[in-house]
Amino acid sequence: MILFFGTRPGKTKLKSLSGVRCPHCDQTGTLTVSIVSNYFHLFWIKLFKISTSKIAECSHCKRVYYRNEFTLEMENAMGMNQE
Repeated sequence: MILFFGTRPGKTKLKSLSGVRCPHCDQTGTLTVSIVSNYFHLFWIKLFKISTSKIAECSHCKRVYYRNEFTLEMENAMGMNQE
């Protein structure tokens, strides 16, 4: 019997952080957060979520912020304090 299993990313979700200031260029409303979840799959069917990564990018200065670099203002705008 042959089993096909592995991991693969799910769909990318984009969320605009309106009213949040970029710490690098001080522009307001230019940050967009990309949320990608990785799933374990068996026969190309997603079974359960393994991990989730969140990255914010400023559309003005193109600076990228990883989750450990998020400011308190970014976390509050995303509702990440509830996780």
